[in-house]
Amino acid sequence: MSSATGSATPVDLPADPPGGRRAVAVWGIGVAVYFVAVIFRTSLGVAGLDAAARFHVGASALSTFSILQLLVYAGMQIPVGLLVDRLGTKKVLGIGTVLFTAGQLGFAFSPSYGTALASRALLGCGDAMTFISVLRLGTRWFPARRGPLVAQLAGLVGMAGNLVSTLVLARLLHGLGWTAAFAGSAVAGVVVLALLLLFLKDHPDGFEPAPPAHQGAAYVRRQIAASWREPGTRLGMWVHFTTQFPAMVFLLLWGLPFLVQAQGLSRAAAGELLTLVVLSNMAVGLVYGQVVARHHAARLPLALGTVAATAGMWATTLACPGGRAPVWLLVVLCVVLGACGPASMIGFDFARPANPPERQGTASGITNMGGFIASMTTLFAIGVLLDATGDDYVVAFSAVFVLQALGVSQILRLRKRAARRERERLVASRVETVHVPA
Repeated sequence: MSSATGSATPVDLPADPPGGRRAVAVWGIGVAVYFVAVIFRTSLGVAGLDAAARFHVGASALSTFSILQLLVYAGMQIPVGLLVDRLGTKKVLGIGTVLFTAGQLGFAFSPSYGTALASRALLGCGDAMTFISVLRLGTRWFPARRGPLVAQLAGLVGMAGNLVSTLVLARLLHGLGWTAAFAGSAVAGVVVLALLLLFLKDHPDGFEPAPPAHQGAAYVRRQIAASWREPGTRLGMWVHFTTQFPAMVFLLLWGLPFLVQAQGLSRAAAGELLTLVVLSNMAVGLVYGQVVARHHAARLPLALGTVAATAGMWATTLACPGGRAPVWLLVVLCVVLGACGPASMIGFDFARPANPPERQGTASGITNMGGFIASMTTLFAIGVLLDATGDDYVVAFSAVFVLQALGVSQILRLRKRAARRERERLVASRVETVHVPA
């Protein structure tokens, strides 16, 4: 609108998605797919000792299962981000669901170590397509101000999948046996695939994004280069790298052997502590999501505080005489490890405002690589050190501190550049008005 003296007319910018009950329902289907993917991803965490006996392998070979799965997962993140930006959520999630369900089913019937490895790789490929798709679904269906909370809730539901692995799949494994437990769990993949195909939609009516303007290798290179140039993307990746892996390594493979073999707990007691990590993650995720949504400046203090607390608890636990920690200390360690997952989600809160909508998938893929590269590296290092030292868990778990030190150094190096760039983008977005003379 203008007056006789002239006025500012806002440029027509895309409105925020409306949110509401339908958004929750559609997003809930995507999150259900992620929930099942996490069950499959973490199923080896409760079956590590069984897998070692079934396939007659040692610590290094056992860690290869998770390393290969994470290697595929991490390597797929940028391609998946590009696919989500190009094809949309429904297609990518559908492909991912087929792949991780086939991988879980193949793992159930694997007669040898080699075929089991191939099955875990297939599972990792499908799993890699889920979380970035769910993040993109959230940005398409909910207002931007809800972004941090929606992302934390997605992570919380994922941890609920971990809880199912710890409580339900573990009991099925020891009650029904290897093949029945893993094959039976694969049915969940078929169920969520049907829901996805019938009811999931990429975006609300009237909020369809513009089609990609470019295609081909040049477009891919530009997307990746533009995302990587943003300091916020790189900071998000290093935050994810530094915060996620201690809990991931513990839950995915080495927590149960550490608690049983090094700490002398029964498998039942160890399972309860793994469950505590998951419950702590879910509780902390709700708190972190609310805090970051209301106080953007709290992002870095929360992330660095979580790293410091994790390092302090591991140092205290490993320094106990004889390598045996009291149960109360193991409980505190597991509670602190529960904060690692929510802290890693803060990485996306650095990458999201640093990139425009058409690069969100690519930027999320780069960010999501961080924690899985760190987890893969640590899983391998722990396995090698255990074999080299005759199962000395104190030496093996000291690898955690090396990765944390590397990550913190990069966070401190990038934090000022990312903050300055974010301020510039915020100022630019506020000056989206055109002055029209009378």
